[in-house]
Amino acid sequence: MTNENCIIYSGIFFQIEWYFDSRGYSQAFEYFQECNVSQKRKFLLLCQKLGDFGKIHDETKFRNEGDKIFAFKPQPDRYLCFFQRGKKVIVTNGFRKRGRKMPRNEKELALKNMADYLVRHLGEEE
Repeated sequence: MTNENCIIYSGIFFQIEWYFDSRGYSQAFEYFQECNVSQKRKFLLLCQKLGDFGKIHDETKFRNEGDKIFAFKPQPDRYLCFFQRGKKVIVTNGFRKRGRKMPRNEKELALKNMADYLVRHLGEEE
């Protein structure tokens, strides 16, 4: 995946992008590709709302999960992300929510991906 095709949505306030690793793999994008049309539409509408309005007030749709990780919540899916300089939101991973609490391994993956992104892109951002 290249920087050009990692963009999910460019809005007035934010540009939402897929995270991809050094090999060009994006777990979040792969998960998205496997979703049905309705699930994709729900996620893309939330991206558009955040990108165009800068905030989603409804915590059932977008929420701070702590440790600088946020979650898009298009039922029944979750897409974890973080905010980055340059008005970017980076979507790190996607999964289907099965219980009341977020699986620890999903948040750990988001934190790992965020750390990797910052190391690899810090020079580009400054």
